[in-house]
Amino acid sequence: MDTAALWQRYQDWLYYHAGLELYLDVSRVRFDDAFVAELQPKFEKAFQLVDALEKGAIANPDENRMVGHYWLRDPDRAPTPEIRDEINTILSSIETFVSKIHGGEIRPPQATHFTDVLSIGIGGSALGPQFVAEALAPLNPPLHIHFMDNTDPAGMDRTLAKLGDRLQSTLVIVTSKSGGTPETRNGMVEVKQVFAEKGLEFTRQAVAITMAGSKMDQIAKSEGWLAIFPMLDWIGGRTSELSAVGLLPAALQGIDIRAMLAGAKEMDEATRLPNLRQNPAALLALAWYYTGKGKGEKDMVILPYKDSLLLFSRYLQQLVMESLGKEKDLDGNTVYQGIAVYGNKGSTDQHAYVQQLREGVPNFFATFIEVLKDREGTSIEVEPGATSGDFLSGFLQGTRQALYENNRDSITITVTEVTPKMVGALIALYERAVSLYAGLININAYHQPGVEAGKKAAADILDLQKQVMQALKQAPSALSINDLAAKIEASDRTETVYLIVRHLAANNRGVTLQGDLTKPASLLVRG
Repeated sequence: MDTAALWQRYQDWLYYHAGLELYLDVSRVRFDDAFVAELQPKFEKAFQLVDALEKGAIANPDENRMVGHYWLRDPDRAPTPEIRDEINTILSSIETFVSKIHGGEIRPPQATHFTDVLSIGIGGSALGPQFVAEALAPLNPPLHIHFMDNTDPAGMDRTLAKLGDRLQSTLVIVTSKSGGTPETRNGMVEVKQVFAEKGLEFTRQAVAITMAGSKMDQIAKSEGWLAIFPMLDWIGGRTSELSAVGLLPAALQGIDIRAMLAGAKEMDEATRLPNLRQNPAALLALAWYYTGKGKGEKDMVILPYKDSLLLFSRYLQQLVMESLGKEKDLDGNTVYQGIAVYGNKGSTDQHAYVQQLREGVPNFFATFIEVLKDREGTSIEVEPGATSGDFLSGFLQGTRQALYENNRDSITITVTEVTPKMVGALIALYERAVSLYAGLININAYHQPGVEAGKKAAADILDLQKQVMQALKQAPSALSINDLAAKIEASDRTETVYLIVRHLAANNRGVTLQGDLTKPASLLVRG
């Protein structure tokens, strides 16, 4: 396509939202009018499906629940007055609690005020708050935030070491819908132990975000924690950033949560339009469908050209991959759907993997996130006529052009600056794009049987470990790996038994291995 035709295509397909000052350019995705017309019936169905979700249709058959993250930013659209009132009450309680924390009315027993927040959670309970903190936290926030988002003991130690003596002025937020999520529970138990070792009262510095009646709810109530904020049945983890899960930690850092909600509401209004060309989420879904042939054949590479948006790709990994990665479609057919997501930031990627994007395997499409405003205040010229921001913009435009010239498609989202309103809008944009794309490919975006299967498998491993330990305690002498597996009637899982005892031995858990480590079957295990 010559430059004049490409310029015309850019104008024909450019979307601009005046209220949000957001541009979306899909002109560098090579679909044609015939493809758009062919997809139109699928879009009509997708628009209807998403409209039904907003009106309260059951979306998660595994848990028989609705999916209503849209209502969080526009409670009046909730399907019942009770849900509307609950949303408003939670938001008001967050603001009241945060005001008392900031004002010192609520303070830790051994300090005049809280200085830090330690957020313990995993998945949607961590990725959204981490992304928002990186994007929006002021340089000198009222409270500095730290995260425990794994069950890695060394990682926990590192986070607690960074807090040091400030642990006595740290507010701990434990976020778990059920209270039974192992990673989150483990983090809570570990932190409780450190509090006890330091002579601190954990319960006087702890807040829970959980479902009413859950294990976590019961623990927090029985122990008298500072506060409990409800997680809602109809909010999934990957769409929970604009619920208490994300709003409480954001507000504690001094981030304008009302602006985030306003941005999401405004984007919802734009993406609710059942018109492909006037709906930015539909344009994203169109581009995703075309590039991957409706089968996720190409990866989504997220390239934000702004340091503050570094974690956007990680946030989108869960939102997109957990929502779209499905074995079965709505009709029960095996389809193996999904879109792999990865990314870092520009212009860092100029020196990382853009070489492969430009000349390697063409198994991806890129999404550039452009931020027009370079910084607060003026910029110096780093060379005659050019600032550092000019270079950043040049790298983005150059990479976009280079990819297109070598037949690699890209999308560009342009915003004026990174603000709470804009971050809320971006979250809502991708939430809706995922819903619409799921409609196009006929899958359910709001259940995750694969995640539950992984949790069950992990629980089985830990149960097997208990059996291994018991057998070793009872054995009068060392056992071979094969004999140990046979003793607990797990000969079909001998490799797993070996991996368990190897881990236990490495951590001085009362297990030793004797023999040639290169020949696992020959090893003797002693308890």
